[in-house]
Amino acid sequence: MSCRFGTIIVILAALLGAPAAQASEATGVWLTQAGDAKVRVTKCGGGLCGVIVGLRDPIDPATGRPQVDDKNPNPALRKRPMIGLPLFGGMKPSGPNRWSGQIYNADDGSTYVSHVSLAGPNTLKVEGCVGALCGGENWTRAGR
Repeated sequence: MSCRFGTIIVILAALLGAPAAQASEATGVWLTQAGDAKVRVTKCGGGLCGVIVGLRDPIDPATGRPQVDDKNPNPALRKRPMIGLPLFGGMKPSGPNRWSGQIYNADDGSTYVSHVSLAGPNTLKVEGCVGALCGGENWTRAGR
């Protein structure tokens, strides 16, 4: 009887832990489709957050200094270092292996409605939308 009870506890623990395991699969370091940035995705606030942790070209050739967020429309934010820049925060679960929120595009300094989904163990699909028009790219896992 106690063996059967222990088996039930193990099965319940596995089932209850399954959603957390799915969310953690999206965590790690991802390489953008163009290969120009690495983004660390972590769990935060019940969802996902993403921060730039590496750049292919960390030094701006025009200034000889580290790359900064110079396309930001807010002049006070244009001197923020690109490494450490938050791209998205608080992406909330919106389906199995899918999160929704907003994403910052450092290439144009704009923030877009966004969806992030795990398309496979090593592929993270990242979409940004303006109205009904959405575009996206696939990021590949760079390591954990």
